[in-house]
Amino acid sequence: MTHPIALVTGGTSGIGKATAKLLAAKGAIVTISGRREAEGAQVVAEIRAAGGQAHFVRCDVSDEDKVRSLIEGVVAQHGRLDWMANCAAVSLETKLLADSDSEIFKTMIDINLMGTYYIMKHVIRQMQQQGGGSIVNISSIAGIKGSPLFGPYAATKFGVVGMTKSAALECAAQNIRINAVAPGGVRTELLEGLFAMGQFDETVVAGMHPVKRIGEPVEIANGIAWLLSDESSFVTGHVLSIDGGLQAL
Repeated sequence: MTHPIALVTGGTSGIGKATAKLLAAKGAIVTISGRREAEGAQVVAEIRAAGGQAHFVRCDVSDEDKVRSLIEGVVAQHGRLDWMANCAAVSLETKLLADSDSEIFKTMIDINLMGTYYIMKHVIRQMQQQGGGSIVNISSIAGIKGSPLFGPYAATKFGVVGMTKSAALECAAQNIRINAVAPGGVRTELLEGLFAMGQFDETVVAGMHPVKRIGEPVEIANGIAWLLSDESSFVTGHVLSIDGGLQAL
């Protein structure tokens, strides 16, 4: 595969941005999607400046019609879709479950869970038609073990794990591999914002990880790129923890 055709949702910042840049550096032709056009254009500019190929398409993954249009557009332009990195997600609240906001929970379901579902549904159909492909979803350490103050968010990420494993079994004999990564604390806009608001202390969060530091987006991107590539050709239905040792606790 000379130039894999890749789609990265949530590619305007954080793990999605790092993934888009890494895949492009590895020779993929990357479509980046997200809701913020200016940030998307900046990522595209950075990729092209480094010699890569990329373009941006605005998409809200909570809207199935827009997701369908996004995927159809990629296929119309490139003829296929080889790699799908589902990085679009939000964490909008850090409260005890009993104090949490039901509407905020619904928004996280729409983006984190339904968005992942919509993407998988339509990408799997395309990969079935073309004879194969690879999908990586983004869960979280909170999608593997309990996480106080993140109950509703954790519920969406547990759901991503369930969909990943189920769909992987459905598609295993069709040359379609579906895996997920489960990051620990990663230095993204989201986490930096929580630090800035004083909701969490960076030293404390770093200390929660056995490696005593916070992860960098590219460290998660490295795992995503490996799972997407043929280097992991015997891996499907797997959730790769990239969490500084948190799952081992």
